[in-house]
Amino acid sequence: METLDKVFLPLITPAIAISSLPKQLRHATDCTLQTNAIHATDLPAFAKLNHLLPFSHLQNSLPYPQFRNFKIPSQSRSPFSHGKKSPNLVSEVFNFPILLSGQLKNLPTDLACKPHSFHSPGTSEAKYAPTWDSLDTRPLPPWYDGAKVGIFLHWGVFSVPSFGSEWFWENWQGTHYAPYVDFMNKNFRPNFTYADFAPAFTAEFFEPDEWASVFNASGARYIVLTSKHHEGFTLWPSRYSWNWNSLDVGPKRDLLGDLAKSVRSKTPHIHFGLYHSLFEWFNPLYLQDKANKFATNDFVERKTMPELYELVNNYQPEVIWSDGDWEAHDTYWSSTEFLAWLFNDSPVKDTVVVNDRWGKDIHCHHGSFYTCRDRYNPGVLQPHKWENAMTLDKKSWGYRRNAPVGDYLSIHDLITTLAQTISCGGNLLVNVGPTHDGRLPVIMEERLRQFGSWLDVNGQAVYDSVPWKHQNDTLTPGVWYTSKDDLVYGIVLTWPKQNKLTLGAVTSAKDVKLLGYNDPQIPVLQVKSVRAGIQVTFPPMSEVSSQWAWVLVMSAVTPA
Repeated sequence: METLDKVFLPLITPAIAISSLPKQLRHATDCTLQTNAIHATDLPAFAKLNHLLPFSHLQNSLPYPQFRNFKIPSQSRSPFSHGKKSPNLVSEVFNFPILLSGQLKNLPTDLACKPHSFHSPGTSEAKYAPTWDSLDTRPLPPWYDGAKVGIFLHWGVFSVPSFGSEWFWENWQGTHYAPYVDFMNKNFRPNFTYADFAPAFTAEFFEPDEWASVFNASGARYIVLTSKHHEGFTLWPSRYSWNWNSLDVGPKRDLLGDLAKSVRSKTPHIHFGLYHSLFEWFNPLYLQDKANKFATNDFVERKTMPELYELVNNYQPEVIWSDGDWEAHDTYWSSTEFLAWLFNDSPVKDTVVVNDRWGKDIHCHHGSFYTCRDRYNPGVLQPHKWENAMTLDKKSWGYRRNAPVGDYLSIHDLITTLAQTISCGGNLLVNVGPTHDGRLPVIMEERLRQFGSWLDVNGQAVYDSVPWKHQNDTLTPGVWYTSKDDLVYGIVLTWPKQNKLTLGAVTSAKDVKLLGYNDPQIPVLQVKSVRAGIQVTFPPMSEVSSQWAWVLVMSAVTPA
């Protein structure tokens, strides 16, 4: 049993019906406090509370079963007990309302009661209405298309077991998938709960400045951190996730805030973004809405939307990567209302971009950019901006301790995926999974640094590029094209045999160069016309600084 030596005030919504409360409490005032968890001894105004809920009554009503192990020390004194011992009394029930029968007029000025229904801030002279037709008219902020390369970070309590995938909790206790059940039975005591992993999410080696340095070395132009995955654990001290966030348990710090500060101060050219899961696997409010066939949206009003407004206002992310939406329509999630506020009145209204995961049937139809599905890589030019969110670990987004080296992409695999993606108008979001103690796994860091070293030589074919008439060569496999101004770039994934490369998509070109080859005696490569197109003669590979893939730069190109 874990003992709480402090009494905290819960911050969000009721987990049980008022009708199930003791009769004398049914008419108490129901109130949500707009602040982080507060030590009750700091609130003398609450000393006049007439009633507390007996822990035995609430023990089985907690929204997450793993929190039913908490108890108050038998000799503790409640700040509301006027000096008397009050064993087994609790007011700090996760997701449970403060029930007040006393006067509220003496509350500290930084607290306020508000209705449980959450309403977005009003807009004046709104440019975008809360409809998809209107929202879809918003131009894509230019920075995003030019950035081309981002880093995705999947980090959370799932990084502690680091087995299978970031869906560990659902696979273990939701679907009862045998490998996860067997793993727990063999390695953990009986009655171990998912919440018991949280204290081991320590992040003691997390150095946000070092992470920012690695991101910079990788060549990434934006990052996206999982602020909250489907497990519901927040990497920031959310007032809507009491005792299930990185400040209250585990790292005991604002992981999100610390990383945002480092990225913005150390690498200001890198845009900071956030992933956020709309739903939570085992949140009772969500499960009740689901049982009601989403005719109610208590979970959205009391949890999802307040979190999103909190994230935007407190951390100003320039990417909001939404997920966990697929079971309900966008009307349940209040998606268009939130996005209208985001684009009209939020502190990032001019620069923020969002993906397309805002409700069932929204994928690949609405959003600043489309992700359509995980690892989306269509291989052909798309009419709308899109993103290929993919993983260095082929089988998981979160870190896996037991992943063999063959499960990781090689650097050539990664560059190949980049070439395919940007040639067809997409951005590449490369996912890594940090460890529970705050490290970027060595093999993942190596891939990122290799990627950056390649971009150092060949980045002009990537950043701010646009698709060309042909996305890949019509004759030689493994050649992908981009363009910029009057230049065409050919990304060559395999060194040509006998140093001769034939391009079928090009009928003529001038001043053909190879990035990473700088011979002042031979500034341009030899090119000749052939029946199939043009033939380019490469220099000896040993004289080229680039590795793994090579980039031709061509001017005055005539396409086939």
